[in-house]
This record gives sequence, structure tokens and C-alpha cells, in this order.
Amino acid sequence: MSDRMEWLAGRDRDAALIIRTDYRDEQAWTAVKEELMRSWGDGDFEPYVHIADDPKWAGCTSAQILSAAVADEELSVVFLADRDSMRDGPLTLLAVAVLAREECDSDEEFEADGGEFRTVPAGVHEIHANLMIANLSFGDFKEAAEQGPQGAFQGFAI
Repeated sequence: MSDRMEWLAGRDRDAALIIRTDYRDEQAWTAVKEELMRSWGDGDFEPYVHIADDPKWAGCTSAQILSAAVADEELSVVFLADRDSMRDGPLTLLAVAVLAREECDSDEEFEADGGEFRTVPAGVHEIHANLMIANLSFGDFKEAAEQGPQGAFQGFAI
């Protein structure tokens, strides 16, 4: 894990972090990247992402990614292009809260603001931007994902 942690330390902290963990389907990965690179917010904002497309992450679980990511105090969420992202059906990424139990005052807080959920690629930008400015919590997005179509965050209607 140490080489992965060193890599995380060198990333652009203002960019949403997307880590590819599945390498079985290049066509699906291309589709995910195309969706990630679309303008968002009614086309007003350009995407700002840092994509880790390195086979050293292949097969990593969200727990393994989290164990590397918690060393980065500035990182609140990481998005995984995992096996489920690459399968048939709607394109989604796994949003993983970078939160350790020790950072929370209670189990309830950890349950509400930790964990993971699926998001459409376009949702990455809205999630990342709002978490960066503490406008919304990870739990707000997780709740919206649970109520969304296919159990994935689709964006908030304006």
C-alpha cells in the first residue's frame, strides 16, 4: 500500500479523485471517462478531475482504497470505477467517504456520514464541489442516492 499512499499525496487536492480498479472492459471505461469529462451545472462548469488509471489499483476493494486514502486529510470522497461501473446498465461510479470512525463523535454520525453509494459520472462534480465547500454532507448525497433511480445519485433538481 505504501506506493499507493505516496501517489495519493501527490495528487491535485482540488480535483475530484477517480480511481479505476477494473480493467476488463476498455469500451465501458471509455464511456465512463466521456461522461466524466462533460461540462456540468447546465454546462456552466468544466469538469476538474484527477483520474488514476494505473493497473496498480486493479482489483482493489473500497476498503483497501479507504485504508490508503485516510492518510490524506484533505480528501473527503474518492470515486471508484469498479467492476459494477463497467457492467451493462447505467454507468455509475462508487463514491466512498474518506472517514474513519475515530473522526466521528458517535456511531450514528459515522453511519450517517460514512460509507459508500453509487453515482452517475455526472454526479461526481456536484458531489465533490459541495463537499469541498461543506455545503452538503456525504450523508445528504447518500440519502439522495438511496431514493434515486437504480439506487444511484442522479443530481439534485434545481
